[in-house]
Amino acid sequence: MSNPREILQTYWGYTSFRPKQLDIITAVLAKKDTVALLPTGGGKSICFQVPALIEEGVCVVISPLIALIEDQVQNLKDKGIKALQIPSGSTQDEIITLFDNLKFGNYKFLYISPERMQSKFIQDKIAQLKVSFFVIDEAHCISEWGHDFRPSYLQLDILKNIQPETSIIALTATATKRVIHDIVSILNLEEPTVFKNSFYKDNLAYQVFYTEDKLSKLDRIFTKNFVPSIIYVNSRSRTREISNYLNSKGFKSSYYHGGLSSVEKKIAFENWMDEKTPIMVATNAFGMGIDKSNVKIVIHFNIPSSVENYVQESGRAGRNQEKAFAVTLTNNSDIALTKELHEKSSPTLVDIKQIHKKLYQHFQIPMGELSDEYYDFNILKFCQKYQFIPSKTFNALQILHNYGIISLNDHQHKKSNIQFLVSTSHILQYKSIHKARQKFLDVILRMYGGIFERAIKIDEFVIAKNAGVTSVKAIEILEKLHSDGIITYNKAVADSAIRFLQPREDDKTINRIGKDISKLLQHKNKKIDDIIRYISNDSICRSVQLLTYFGEDNATECGICDVCLKKKTVYKNIADEILGMLKKTPLSAKEIYALLPYQESDILIHLRKLLAEEVIELTNVNKYFIK
Repeated sequence: MSNPREILQTYWGYTSFRPKQLDIITAVLAKKDTVALLPTGGGKSICFQVPALIEEGVCVVISPLIALIEDQVQNLKDKGIKALQIPSGSTQDEIITLFDNLKFGNYKFLYISPERMQSKFIQDKIAQLKVSFFVIDEAHCISEWGHDFRPSYLQLDILKNIQPETSIIALTATATKRVIHDIVSILNLEEPTVFKNSFYKDNLAYQVFYTEDKLSKLDRIFTKNFVPSIIYVNSRSRTREISNYLNSKGFKSSYYHGGLSSVEKKIAFENWMDEKTPIMVATNAFGMGIDKSNVKIVIHFNIPSSVENYVQESGRAGRNQEKAFAVTLTNNSDIALTKELHEKSSPTLVDIKQIHKKLYQHFQIPMGELSDEYYDFNILKFCQKYQFIPSKTFNALQILHNYGIISLNDHQHKKSNIQFLVSTSHILQYKSIHKARQKFLDVILRMYGGIFERAIKIDEFVIAKNAGVTSVKAIEILEKLHSDGIITYNKAVADSAIRFLQPREDDKTINRIGKDISKLLQHKNKKIDDIIRYISNDSICRSVQLLTYFGEDNATECGICDVCLKKKTVYKNIADEILGMLKKTPLSAKEIYALLPYQESDILIHLRKLLAEEVIELTNVNKYFIK
């Protein structure tokens, strides 16, 4: 089968390609180096999977996330297409067997991480393969100006040395002009064909609502529009809390985060896809494999980490080309807290040097020596020992990992767990005697569901933060509750494994890459500034702001975002509509907000104006009425 449309229909069931897909496939089949920039929902994977099924040989796909690799390999297998990945921890003999299967087993795809591509052994094995073409997925990771910079991507210029005649296709959903330039330059692409779809979506209304009561705003949104939706939040515990709130209000929702078991994730996902629970409350772990065309609303309950992430996540709404909404809920406190948390969790170069030095001390590795073994590593204990801030330490460790100084394997998921052994009445009695532990127990009961029926994985850091105590104190209380027979507490020995990739040289190691790290840290700060600037700017069309950010300089106003609608609003009409409603019955501010399609701030301005003009008054239960 050599016709792209036939392959598309046979394996994917579609009768036609989306915009730019066939053009990209044609370029790939013509052996041209290609850069494809397609927004979320644009169907990037089809752009290389279809031509790979036409071409002879194996398509080698470099992808940054193990979970993403596993997802795509499984999807291909489900379609009857032979695909392989190199499992983590594979021995050299196992890798040799895997490459023999690739060579003689009619496999069409090999998925591999950029870190794996640094292995000379694997490079040699790939050089011996008949490779149809190379694919660089999430190609924005190659640029320090991309939102997910991965230094290991910088080494992918080796592909042109491994197989000089083999073409490369680089794919990404979000990239600025500068990032596209870096992709072409660093990969040594030869006169590449660049395909770029506009980020403009005429059916997607971007809306930013300032509100002090976000939960009530959710209530009002879903009362008006109970439709397939995603709510993105910034913590695992909040997914459960908001889902429980929505369910208590009669809305059917599920929650999803990276800490759930594979079975729990599957159930939540399928219930959402089948619309048994049309609302999904999730962290940004909920992103891969989402191909639900009728998502009507994507809500960011918290400020996203970057403009790129915001556009990717918002783009999951309205894929059926019907009117959809990308809603962000925020307030001044939210913006201040985002800045504060970013500052607290962002390490400086001095912090990174200190953490790097203490790592070697922690495992008693002498100066000048390199150990090739993996060490069990408990980040919590490490932070306690050296009085480091956990979030800042974790980010520093990720930087050390990304720059090839250490290998940090955090996929063991070794977490502490607890289970309550007594009834709720016994807990009430215990709290009345031990009043100092009352809040701590309430926090645990609020954070973790099902804790009476089974052992639940916990995070001591998060519990400590919510209870207003130190992590050391939290562990002390958990151990006391265990000894008192209230809970079983199985404390994690290690939550990850660490391996040192360079000999101990302390500051010298970091100094060699100090300028690069400093630029990276500055860039991360800029990402936060950019998204906050977007959230705060209520004078320029949201769509124009986003398109300008991605280098589309001739953007015109969308006419449907909150900024454009505000410009269209005739303010006299708001006052008239308020008075029209109050003629029928007194209403509270919340009731008026729910009934009118305007910003709360605009409605409030008119309520205050009508009060000042003594056209309306307030009852003793804070309901407005006409005098």
